[in-house]
Amino acid sequence: MTTSVFAFIIVLGVLIFVHEFGHFIVARLCGVGVEKFSLGFGPRILGKKIGLTEYRISAIPLGGYVKMVGDEPDADVPPELLPLSFTHKSLTRRFLIVAAGPVFNILLAVVIFFVLFLVSGTFVLQPTVGKVTPGSPAARAGLQSGDRIVAIDGRPVDTWEQMAGMITGSGGRPLELIVRRDGKELALTVTPEPTKTRNIFGEEISRYVIGITSAGDARAVKLGPLEAMGQSVVQTWQITELTVLSVVKLIQGSVSAKTLGGPLMIAEMAGQQAKEGTSNLAFFIALLSINLAILNFLPIPVLDGGHLMFFAIEAILRRPLSLRAREIAQQAGIFILILLMIFVFYNDITRMFFS
Repeated sequence: MTTSVFAFIIVLGVLIFVHEFGHFIVARLCGVGVEKFSLGFGPRILGKKIGLTEYRISAIPLGGYVKMVGDEPDADVPPELLPLSFTHKSLTRRFLIVAAGPVFNILLAVVIFFVLFLVSGTFVLQPTVGKVTPGSPAARAGLQSGDRIVAIDGRPVDTWEQMAGMITGSGGRPLELIVRRDGKELALTVTPEPTKTRNIFGEEISRYVIGITSAGDARAVKLGPLEAMGQSVVQTWQITELTVLSVVKLIQGSVSAKTLGGPLMIAEMAGQQAKEGTSNLAFFIALLSINLAILNFLPIPVLDGGHLMFFAIEAILRRPLSLRAREIAQQAGIFILILLMIFVFYNDITRMFFS
């Protein structure tokens, strides 16, 4: 329990700090004054004022905020602070300041993955055959356990993922395989067959297979700085793409809303990852950071995405939305977030005590 609480504080602290620091630093670069930089909401626990800005830690650790000069349209800004007012900045600068929070969360994931790849390298699953399904296209073609597939249709094969992609994308046409067996290379012809399977969202899909499983033969690959950076960007992109797709599937109803988790689930998972080691915890932080970025980009008022939506409307109309319209939208956004929080807490409690 202690580990989970400690890990939860570390995870949330890192995510909130990076998110709010993104807003803060871009605001300062855009010439906007910052009155408060707070980790957490509610009453102040401790803090210090430096110049115009009060840096504080607040009692409720489920978020944070950056209070800027004139960040509300109806804010009463002293004349001497008008040059530092958020509202009086150009639409482009306001857009950049609001977008900076989730963008910094994406950058955090890239940095974490970069360090992990640079320190630990990566593991590549080699295209070595483990089990051959009886009666499958692979069995009929003569493939055996232990065979190493080195080429398909004259194209070299280095990894299991690469090989699987070539088979899946074959469309069912015959493939010429070069296989290494007992030090010798053999040429075999195999014709993939369609099969029904389920993807990670539980949806039934059709894909072409030949009926083999991996032998689990993996090799470690050390990565240089450039390679590690490339891999970290690819990893971040893949997780971001999967997260966005998950949100779409959730809205469509293809993914159960019961899979959503809240603070209790995050605390439990953070504790588990902390016990597994620093690398696991760092990977978990990167994963959550991407999720936080996607959540904040949703066009829900009170979230960053809601503000960006208002800016997009302002750009189209050539004028800001009326204060009344913004207030109604903000109230609707708060209502949606409260419902979401209640729901994820319900999921957490149900999962922890009744599953």
